[in-house]
Amino acid sequence: MASPLKVLFVASECAPFAKAGGLGDVVGALPKALAALGHDVRVLIPRYDTIRASTVRHAAPMAIPMGGGELWCAVEETRLPDSDVPVYMLDHRELFARGYIYDPPNGFSPDNLLRFAALSRGAFWLGRHLGWVPDVFHAHDWPTAAIAMYANTIERDTPFGRAATVLTIHNMAHQGIFPASQLGMTHLPSWLMRSDGLETHGALGLLKGGLFHSTMITTVSPTYAREIRTRQGGFGLEHVVNFRGNDLVGVLNGIDDGIWNPRTDPALPAHFDADDLSGKLECKRALQRELHLDVRDDVPLVAVVSRLNDQKGTDIIAECVGPLLSLGIQLVVLGSGDSQSEATFAAWSHQSGGRMRAWLGFREDLAHRIEAAADLFLMPSRFEPCGLNQLYSQRYGTLPIVRATGGLEDTVAQYDGMGGGTGFKFDHLSHRSLVETVRWAVRVWREQPEHIRAMQQRAMRKPMGWDLSAKQYDQVYRWSLERRRGGV
Repeated sequence: MASPLKVLFVASECAPFAKAGGLGDVVGALPKALAALGHDVRVLIPRYDTIRASTVRHAAPMAIPMGGGELWCAVEETRLPDSDVPVYMLDHRELFARGYIYDPPNGFSPDNLLRFAALSRGAFWLGRHLGWVPDVFHAHDWPTAAIAMYANTIERDTPFGRAATVLTIHNMAHQGIFPASQLGMTHLPSWLMRSDGLETHGALGLLKGGLFHSTMITTVSPTYAREIRTRQGGFGLEHVVNFRGNDLVGVLNGIDDGIWNPRTDPALPAHFDADDLSGKLECKRALQRELHLDVRDDVPLVAVVSRLNDQKGTDIIAECVGPLLSLGIQLVVLGSGDSQSEATFAAWSHQSGGRMRAWLGFREDLAHRIEAAADLFLMPSRFEPCGLNQLYSQRYGTLPIVRATGGLEDTVAQYDGMGGGTGFKFDHLSHRSLVETVRWAVRVWREQPEHIRAMQQRAMRKPMGWDLSAKQYDQVYRWSLERRRGGV
C-alpha cells in the first residue's frame, strides 16, 4: 500500500466556517475524504470575524515575514465537523476582521493582495510553527495561488522546497489582478514580474503566476479542464493553460452525503429515498404552504437556487419568467446578486398569485427544502466549472434542466425519450432554448410520469460522494511529488 501523505489545504473559504461559493464546500469536504484514505490532511484559512465556531487559541503567536516587515498573527484551531481534520485559522484582526471574505458590499478591498499573500506565506510559517512539513500544499484559486511562487523562490532551499504544489481552479474568471506597484508587499522576488510569471498586461496576476509555478493544476470537472484551454473559457489565460496542459487534470467535485441525504436531512418535513418517493410529495406540499404557493400536486414545481449573476444565466431566467409561467408551472427562486434580476423576481413574486415566489437572500435550511420539494431544477449557466446544485438536485430526485457546459455536461445524463438519463440539457443559452427545454421537461413530467420516476431513481442512486474524487486527488498528489522530487 502506498505511504500516507501530509497535505495542507490553504484556502480563503472552508464550509461551514466561511463560504461564498462552491470552493468552500470543496475545502470543507474533500479533506475528510482524503483523511479516510489514511492521509494526514490539515486546513488553513483566515480567521474572519464572521466565523462563529468554537476554537482553541495557540499560546505562541506567529510572525509572517512580508515586504513591509513582520505580520504578527495568532493561530486558532478547530476541527472539520464529524472528523479529526484540523482547521487552523490565521488571526490578524486588521486583515481579516471585516465582516466579509473578499470585498465589502458594493465595494472592494484595495489591500486584498496583502491579505491573501499573507495567508499564502503564512502556510509555510504555520508549518514551522507546528513543526510539520507537508508533502503537498493544495492551493485553491487566486487567493492562494502565490503558494507555488513562494515554494519556487524564497522557500526553495528550505525543507518546504521539497513539497509539491497543487493549484485547483474553481473559477477561471477570477484571477486576482493587482497593480504591479504592490509586488513589494508580498516579499516575492521582482523577477517574477515577467510574461511567464506574474505580469498580466502591465499588472500583477496571482492566478497567472500560480499556473506557471504550480507543480500540477486541477480543475473541478473534466469538461471545464477542456474549456479553460479555449479563448472563451480561458479568460485570457488559455495560452498558459495550454502551455501547462500535460500537468492539468479535471477531477469532478463530489457532495457531502452526510449533509445532503433525503433519508436523514433534518431540514425536511418528510424523508424519502429512491425506493420510496412518497415523502418527496409531502415535501412539495409543505414547501407550497410555506411559500404561499397554491398547493397542487398536478403542477410541476421548478426551482432555482443560485447566485443571481450572468455566469449562472439567471438574467435569462428573469427575462423569461412570464413565458415560463405560461407553461403551467410553479417557480421558486432562492438567491441574491444582480439588482435588476432581484427586482424582476420580486415583482413577479408579488404579482403572480400562487404561481411564483422569490426569496432574495440565502437560507441553508430553505435550500434543502427546495431541493427536496421541486420536480425540476433550472441551472442555465453560461459557464460552470463543476456546479453543486445539480448534484444536490439529483440526490433529492429533482431532475436538472441545464446548459451543457463544464461540470453540468459531465454530471447530468440527457433524457433519451425512453426513461433513460437524469435530466434535460441544451447547448446554446437563449430565451428560446431555455423556455423550449423547460417546455420539453414539463411535457415529459405531465405525459410520461413513469419516465420521470425512472430518471429520479437513477439520479438518486448515482454515486456522488467524495470517495472517488479523493482517490483521484491521491493520484494527483503522487504525480506531483514525482515531478517535484522524482518519487514519493
